[in-house]
Amino acid sequence: MLFDTVLVGALGVNCYILGCEETREAVVIDPGDEAERILSRLKQLNLNPVTIVNTHGHFDHVGGNSQMFQATGATLHIHPADAGMLGDVARVAKMYGLHGENSPPADKLLEDSSFICFGRQRIKVIHTPGHTAGGCCLYIEEEKMLISGDTLFADSIGRTDLPGGSLTQLLESIKEKLFLLPEQVKVYPGHGSATTIGHEKRHNPYLD
Repeated sequence: MLFDTVLVGALGVNCYILGCEETREAVVIDPGDEAERILSRLKQLNLNPVTIVNTHGHFDHVGGNSQMFQATGATLHIHPADAGMLGDVARVAKMYGLHGENSPPADKLLEDSSFICFGRQRIKVIHTPGHTAGGCCLYIEEEKMLISGDTLFADSIGRTDLPGGSLTQLLESIKEKLFLLPEQVKVYPGHGSATTIGHEKRHNPYLD
């Protein structure tokens, strides 16, 4: 499987590209901004984006949805609990002194333990509420990879002081779902550097 990262937006979101080497179909995860750079990278990799997935509905993770959708026609996926945020991007971004473009509505709604298929690859959806009510992580078992959105970071966790956030839920999501994964699973968060499940089990100060 092809894997690439494009760092986008003022808040430094990791937009991930997953591609099937055989079919050249791709999934774009969290195109938060700078859609033209994401599209350029897809072209360089000779990939055809068929699906856009938002790990959650915050503006910095969905701000590029509209341009990506218009340019590619890819289907847009988000959890139903966060789907209402897609039409509120511009207003929320303005509150932070930033520009944002409202997203089209979702084509498909993510469900816990369901799969997103592209080419000969598949991604398992793990619903991990806490940062937002509809936050999700994306697990590629064959590659031992987890895209964790803003649920789990290297030596940290997602903030829970925004609407829909819950520290209790977030800790439960991590301990009861993510920490059941093999320790060697590489974790790729929505911001910052990668880590592993094993490292976070042993060293994350928020999860003692």
